[in-house]
Amino acid sequence: LLLLCHAEEAAVVVCGLRNTDVFVGESATFTCELSHPGVKNVQWWLDGTPLHNNLVTEISEQDGRIHTLTLNDVACHDSGTVTFRAGSLISSAKLLVKGIFPRE
Repeated sequence: LLLLCHAEEAAVVVCGLRNTDVFVGESATFTCELSHPGVKNVQWWLDGTPLHNNLVTEISEQDGRIHTLTLNDVACHDSGTVTFRAGSLISSAKLLVKGIFPRE
């Protein structure tokens, strides 16, 4: 007789967000990988403001474990702290948007 006892393990962040530097007008992508799918209450934030899926902000999920945020056409005022929250898990990174200066 084989008894399998599957304890519900708490998910952990396998690969957290990384600091990202981009130029004005470019896209910035942040990825956070969780140990397993099914974590509820997933939310992305930029400097304390919740982000939602729209033309500028793309939020996606792959296999329920890999969560990706892409900020398109960023401006200098988008610089700040990007935070990913999934339940009680939190991962943060800095976004630095650099201006483009004329070479002349």
